[in-house]
Amino acid sequence: MHGHEWDATDAAGLAPGGAFARPEGHRLVPLATALLQSDGLILHWSDDAEALLGYTAEEAVGSYAARLLTDDTDRPEVLDIFRRIMAGTGTSFVFPVRHRDGHKVELEFRTYPIAGPSGTLLLLATASDTRALHEIEADLAVLDGIFGRSPIGMAVYDTQLRFVRINEALARMNGVPVAGHLGRRITVVLPGINSVEIEQTMRQVLKSGKPVVDARSHGRVPGDPKRDRAWSASYFRLEDSTGKVFGVASSIIDVTERFQAEARAARAQERLATIAEATARIGTTLDLQRTAEELIEAVVPRFADFATVDLLEPVLRGAEPTAIPSDRSVTLRAVAVGESYESGLAHAVDVVGETSEYAPDRSYTQCLRSGRPLLRAHVDEEVLRGLVSSEDRIAPGMAAGIHSYLMVPITARGMVLGGSEFIRMRNPEPFTDADVALAEELVARTALALDNARLYRRERETALTLQRSLLPQEIHRTLGLEIAYRYLPSSVVSEVGGDWFDVVPLSCGRVALVVGDVMGHGIRAAATMGQLRTVARTLATLDMPPEQVLTRLDETASGIGEGQFATCICAVYDPLERTVQVASAGHLPPVWVDTDGTARTIEVPPGVPLGVGGVAFESIEFTLPEGSMLALYTDGLVERRGQDLDDGIDLLARTLSQTGRTLEQSCDAVLAALVTDGTEDDIAMIMARALPVAADRIATLPLTGGGKLPGRARRFTRATLEGWGLSALSDYAELMVSELVTNALLHAEAPRRLRLFRDRVLTVEVSDAGGQTPQLRPFAEQDEGGRGMFLVSELAQRWGSRLTRDGKVVWAELELPFGAS
Repeated sequence: MHGHEWDATDAAGLAPGGAFARPEGHRLVPLATALLQSDGLILHWSDDAEALLGYTAEEAVGSYAARLLTDDTDRPEVLDIFRRIMAGTGTSFVFPVRHRDGHKVELEFRTYPIAGPSGTLLLLATASDTRALHEIEADLAVLDGIFGRSPIGMAVYDTQLRFVRINEALARMNGVPVAGHLGRRITVVLPGINSVEIEQTMRQVLKSGKPVVDARSHGRVPGDPKRDRAWSASYFRLEDSTGKVFGVASSIIDVTERFQAEARAARAQERLATIAEATARIGTTLDLQRTAEELIEAVVPRFADFATVDLLEPVLRGAEPTAIPSDRSVTLRAVAVGESYESGLAHAVDVVGETSEYAPDRSYTQCLRSGRPLLRAHVDEEVLRGLVSSEDRIAPGMAAGIHSYLMVPITARGMVLGGSEFIRMRNPEPFTDADVALAEELVARTALALDNARLYRRERETALTLQRSLLPQEIHRTLGLEIAYRYLPSSVVSEVGGDWFDVVPLSCGRVALVVGDVMGHGIRAAATMGQLRTVARTLATLDMPPEQVLTRLDETASGIGEGQFATCICAVYDPLERTVQVASAGHLPPVWVDTDGTARTIEVPPGVPLGVGGVAFESIEFTLPEGSMLALYTDGLVERRGQDLDDGIDLLARTLSQTGRTLEQSCDAVLAALVTDGTEDDIAMIMARALPVAADRIATLPLTGGGKLPGRARRFTRATLEGWGLSALSDYAELMVSELVTNALLHAEAPRRLRLFRDRVLTVEVSDAGGQTPQLRPFAEQDEGGRGMFLVSELAQRWGSRLTRDGKVVWAELELPFGAS
């Protein structure tokens, strides 16, 4: 048949290269093919035939198969087999044939007699190495055993992620028969698990070829629809030696118990983290509301979607809480409310500052009374009805999606302060006993901080009340001087301070301005301040000069107790002379501002703080022109941490130098400039501006020259009072003037001046050169003298004397008629 135009490979239906046309893929066992004539002549020899037996196609084609492949001893048997095959149908058998190198290869043959051109009988033979076949069969048996008997779930998916093969172990895990998987995707077979995420992982493996180990999946399967389960899966790509991808294989094990243990550990760690964060966050201040807000910030949204803190009314007042009676309702005020998103639930609870009253039979009230937590893991309308304070809050609560509720009483030292509510809506997990324990821990920490804040508030209110009661309740109008003042308690320090100020009206229209600062804080400092202020006011009203006032104050401070020190400045202003006498006990210098805006500090001998003892004080005197201003203050106004004290005083002076302001506006401007973010100390400040004294308020008569001075003084007094519309006081005033001038003539020998001064009272003042103060002394009925000062004392509302640099002044006051001013 050599030289015939017919192509044997085409007739045999073979693909190019000599193999059967078949889907491309890796052939694990070479399959040799040959085409023979009826006499055994080889017409076609495939590449796999060459690979099995060593003969090339050039060597085999045209040779007789029996001669090429068998020995003499085997040849008769081969020829006999060949004749039977050609006489019948296709068959299969195993027979050893000779390799080109001489060794025997046992092959498994499959033969197919076929009709060639013109009816010629041909034989198509295929052969495989039986040893290789046995190895493949063994491998397949092992793989089938692993796949079929493995307790680990195993599956194979095609490139479309459809199940191709699945073992019984995985089918049992899923609760779906093997047949129910094949040809379907996991999203269809197991819709209750995170199948979309699983398919994303398999697509990644298909694309990259990189295996994925311990990919977690979770959810519910048809075999166990009421319980969440978890699995660990590993995925790898299936491909042949040429790189052609066939799909993905997976191995899956059930890790539900481990997953649950990990989840419990994660929740425990989360609880510890929450407690640690809350510990650092809660109780940073001694403010009730801020402490409640810190609890809300610690639990929302990590622990609850919505939370509230409500406190009993007595607690907010700082009072001691009492037991809740079983037959009485309870009233609470909302202190803090927080939510993780706009849920609408805010319409079902009190806004901050509002109060609600809970009836005795409400679950909320009973929980407060017992002091034990109230857990409602699952909330419906009936449960919510027992929790809210009024029926109109049920619908908003259900609309917001409340499904789990927890309330923990806020208790400290065995007493209930209020309650804290925790609510879940978006968070699908109901509150558990572990959540109750966590909430109790957080609320207990909050309760301690709240109770400390309550006690602090009570103590601070007590101290502030004491402090306010010791400060001037009213500043009386002073003729010839406009006064404004400010007092600011500390905004940072947890206790009240000992700063004080006072405006003390003196005789003859004069006024004493006192500003002091007790070192330290607390009730003791406030009490010391009150003592010093009272003593200073008393000493000032005795017409003592400023330096003597400070000397006596120093003695008082030394006697109060060891370590009680204070700074103080005392200034006395005379509106008639426009003079200021000022002395300092370790205090900051006053600031003087001229009418043109020039501002400077007054250099006063600094002295030592009160309480040091044994050191003399000095005063200076200066004139305060009409329209000029004087400012006294404590160090809380100008002293700031990290800033030089002189810088604060300079800023005060610059602020006061701005002209065109009223005194009240100047006070506000100073606080705005110097107190920008609170102060660590109290602030006391007095500002005084010299005003003109109207001519109808003062009248002066020099007591010099000849003539009878008492008579001149009486006539001057009557004429002055008539001019002022005070004739009703003339008789008393004339008598007092006559006695005072006469007394000066008799005992001082040099009367100098009579001055009438009308302010809140009518003041009669006589100055002389004497240094001895008049005194009341007993007299007998028959005595001709000694009654003068007794008479003055009986007529006057108040009288007294004071020493001056060149003598003394004796004065007496008469109360003005009703309606006169």
